[in-house]
Amino acid sequence: MQATATVLVYSDDANIREQVKLATGRRPAADVPPVRFLECATLPAVLAALDAGGVDVCVLDGETAPIGGMGVCRQIKDEIFHCPPVLLLIGRPQDAWLATWSRAEAAVTLPVDPVEFADALAALLRARLAVEA
Repeated sequence: MQATATVLVYSDDANIREQVKLATGRRPAADVPPVRFLECATLPAVLAALDAGGVDVCVLDGETAPIGGMGVCRQIKDEIFHCPPVLLLIGRPQDAWLATWSRAEAAVTLPVDPVEFADALAALLRARLAVEA
């Protein structure tokens, strides 16, 4: 198992970024490595971080303005070679079809439910780390 996993968190709302960090804790599950967070509040910061490499999972806030996480997800899936899996935070359960359109691997609703979020993040980390092994 690698030493740490890097999770990029994109939201213009510091409270959402904090909810994600609190829901994850040190690690989202016992069988995945501890998590290091890379917080981004703008699209240019997300793109720069992904270009630099080393991101294992992206958590994107679909409610971010002016560029929402769904649009960011679709863009990075088109532009980033070996794009990390994406966990999309959506405002309503009815928006799940938009998460599918954006090509996100998983979606959870806001506000962040710690158990649901940790389970979804751990599943994406397991899949990503299995591919890298």
